[in-house]
Amino acid sequence: MPKENQRTATVLSKQVICKQAGKYIGWPTVAKTRHGELLVAFSGDRDAHLCPWGKTYMVRSRDGGSTWTEPALINNTPLDDRDAGILQTRKGTLLLTWFSSTLFQSAHKFPPRFRRHVTSEMLTCWKRHQEKITAEIIEEWRHSWIRRSEDGGATWGNLIKLPGHAPHGPIELSDGRLLYVGSRGHWVAESTDDGRTWQKIGSIPRAASLPAVLDEPHAVEAADGKLVTLFRYEPPQADQRFMHQSESTDGGKTWSTAHPTTIWADNPPHLIHLKDNRLLVVYGRRTPPYGQRACVSHDDGAAAWDSENEIILGEAPNNDLGYPASVQLDDGSILTVYYQPDSPDEKPSLMGTYWRLES
Repeated sequence: MPKENQRTATVLSKQVICKQAGKYIGWPTVAKTRHGELLVAFSGDRDAHLCPWGKTYMVRSRDGGSTWTEPALINNTPLDDRDAGILQTRKGTLLLTWFSSTLFQSAHKFPPRFRRHVTSEMLTCWKRHQEKITAEIIEEWRHSWIRRSEDGGATWGNLIKLPGHAPHGPIELSDGRLLYVGSRGHWVAESTDDGRTWQKIGSIPRAASLPAVLDEPHAVEAADGKLVTLFRYEPPQADQRFMHQSESTDGGKTWSTAHPTTIWADNPPHLIHLKDNRLLVVYGRRTPPYGQRACVSHDDGAAAWDSENEIILGEAPNNDLGYPASVQLDDGSILTVYYQPDSPDEKPSLMGTYWRLES
């Protein structure tokens, strides 16, 4: 595993962005609008990591993150709405992605951290709810989705089905296209009409010998136009859990076979292209010491990420955490949002770390 070295960054402050009393928050994404607002979308109003009640919410800040609005409800389908992504396109359209899941039906089969906070009363309530969910409801709603807003999030359009999902949603490329790299199947899709329709344009090859799936990817466009995608990779051997990477030099149509990086992680990536042309990836760590981490590339991911100087963005009281996402602010500092408990006896909240990467 990498060394952890704080010489490369300075943590400026940390805050609770949103806390729903007695409820569980998870899987956020952050975006900065062209008018300078900060938006964070997440799944909230939950009982636990796996439950039937997940809904998509969004909070916003108009003062650079000093204060945040109360959460606004966007989605509440009959299933569990999870993993919210948020993006503003250059046309000003907000795109919100998520997937609706029935994972809660098999929560008893998952590791203990997924069952944290779950009581017998909750299970009884879930069972009653599950009995009302017909096969037709599941067929209609168990999909990956996107919704568009052309008025800054005041109203949202119809649900649009996507070919699959990844936690933080699509990115916008310098040529105006939207690109979405998805989980399981490693498909790559594009939209040329501001997110209204999507077409698969390629897939990312993986080595047949890998003992585990490549999952929950996120992509970024480097300064030279190359596309870089990182994948979460969790084989049974903990010491082999290095993120995998693939590159495309033709706009996402063809990709290199995914290969291991030097970034050890047991949480999915979120990538951004910094103003100084470095690439930044953030990810959670669910192995002690728990918390949020970051790593940079000085060469567009061409050689090696600077994992010897992994950045510690914050510690956490337990392993129910992660899915961080970042945005660079106007002054060059970075806001990274994530979920984790504010204190050991609480359910996870929406948290933020403000920090600065040294040159």
